[in-house]
Amino acid sequence: MRKIREKVQINIPFTMLHDSYLELFLEERFNPEIGFDAESLHRFSLEEFRQVAEQCREQGLRVTFHAPFVDLSPGSPDPDVWRLTRRRYEQVVDLIPLFRPRTMVCHAGFERKRYGYLQDVWLEKSLKMWRWLGKRVYEEGTQLMLENVFEESPDELQQLFKSLDGEKVGFCLDIGHQSAFSSTPLETWIDFLGDSIGQLHLHDNRGNEDDHIALGRGTIDFRRFFHVLRKAVAGPPVVTLEPHRKEEVWPSLEFLAEEWPW
Repeated sequence: MRKIREKVQINIPFTMLHDSYLELFLEERFNPEIGFDAESLHRFSLEEFRQVAEQCREQGLRVTFHAPFVDLSPGSPDPDVWRLTRRRYEQVVDLIPLFRPRTMVCHAGFERKRYGYLQDVWLEKSLKMWRWLGKRVYEEGTQLMLENVFEESPDELQQLFKSLDGEKVGFCLDIGHQSAFSSTPLETWIDFLGDSIGQLHLHDNRGNEDDHIALGRGTIDFRRFFHVLRKAVAGPPVVTLEPHRKEEVWPSLEFLAEEWPW
């Protein structure tokens, strides 16, 4: 079990890590994918962030970041919303030298119901954001990963990644979101975007809600997923488990220890 723990990240909001779970992560040597939101970025001082970062580093933990996403829109045509989104990302980038994360995950943010009628504008604004942020985090030794959430099909993101080719920006394939929000077959997602996959977010659901339950307890066929993915991705990407309850962590690790494809 320890071997699989060394290979994966486990998501945890910074506020929960700081207030309740830091000791557990240090004792169990869980590599955290630390999630930031507006509350944590306002509440905690640079010194408080530094103290947590130092304890993770002293224990030899590997860190990844998840940027804020609530009420943000990197492709927004509203300049004030776009600037606020960039400001939140800037606040997270300021923490990279403390934690030295391998990756920084952001939501790509396309929703057909919201942006379908102005997709060209959304693409233009998104590219402006991601070219700036991708270069910025790469200069700090981190790689930007863009994650699918409400996208119904990979072709909604294909032009985005084609335009970002060569700019050190990868794709974080969230299998739970794909299952809950997309009717496009998984094989099509991997066929369209497999070359860009640099990270996985793994959690299970029953196909119609974003349940974030333990791997193997929903309807996602992870064995098929890993089989298809292994053919498309040369080596293991960064892998993050995203259970939303403490009791879902160990079953997910046990499942992944048995099914690890690399």
